[in-house]
Amino acid sequence: MAAAERDGPRDNRVGAAWMVTAMAGFAVEDTFLKAAAQSMPVGQVMILFGLGGVVVFALWARLTGARVLTREAVGPVMRLRAVFEFAGRLFYTLALALTTLSATTAILQATPIVVVGAAALFLGEKVGWRRWLAIGIGMVGVLIVLRPLPGSFSLLSLLAVAGMLGFAGRDLASRVAPLSLSTPVLGVYGFAIVALAGAVFGLWEGRAFAWAPGALAAMAAAVGVGVFAYGALMRAMRTGDVSAVTPFRYTRLLFGVALGVLVFGEQLDGAMILGCAVIVGSGLFILSRSGKRG
Repeated sequence: MAAAERDGPRDNRVGAAWMVTAMAGFAVEDTFLKAAAQSMPVGQVMILFGLGGVVVFALWARLTGARVLTREAVGPVMRLRAVFEFAGRLFYTLALALTTLSATTAILQATPIVVVGAAALFLGEKVGWRRWLAIGIGMVGVLIVLRPLPGSFSLLSLLAVAGMLGFAGRDLASRVAPLSLSTPVLGVYGFAIVALAGAVFGLWEGRAFAWAPGALAAMAAAVGVGVFAYGALMRAMRTGDVSAVTPFRYTRLLFGVALGVLVFGEQLDGAMILGCAVIVGSGLFILSRSGKRG
């Protein structure tokens, strides 16, 4: 749509609706993956999810005429991106399987906060003292969710932190990835790394594969919903103003927490609610200061 033909308020509402839809989809995807991991080895879950994504994005690339095998796809930035993708996917999937969906989703919301701080440190982006303060407060929110106190802290909760840091590194590397690499091409390589991470962990885990029909159905649903959510996310980022649409990413927290309570019977307490509020509040403040000096 030409700039003169754009309807700003309407486009922002449509973009926000697509973003909320995408975040709901990703929360449902996490739910299916967690359900599958209850009767399947984690390595197998990652392999099947990764291969399913590779097939879908390879078909997408073929339909759009995008070349998957190029020199840029194996360049230094993409290799670094692959390392972060490997770590993020592996630890996040382990967190989904071994800890609560609500806490894992809450910690994941710190990803944009870490990306802003890392961009200032490694890419030279200017971040004023107000945003640095918000970054620090956001990390306090993560600590509140983790509750690192004797009797209440579990080392397994660090899996979600490691996954979040991996995703932040992946997103940072994506910012400097070659522009010639299209969305479906990045999807192919991203999901190939998921499958590779699953294979490596599966060898270490040493568990025989399980083929329960219910788990296989959950895996198929995770791939289908995940691809739909990814498409909705791309549509959201191409509709309306980024500053108006991006804050709706945090609705994933609401969907993730609600599904954790309703599907898996997870319990929320004051610390969890406070930590979520601090993380989301800090992230929204950082977004509101985008493009400003402070």
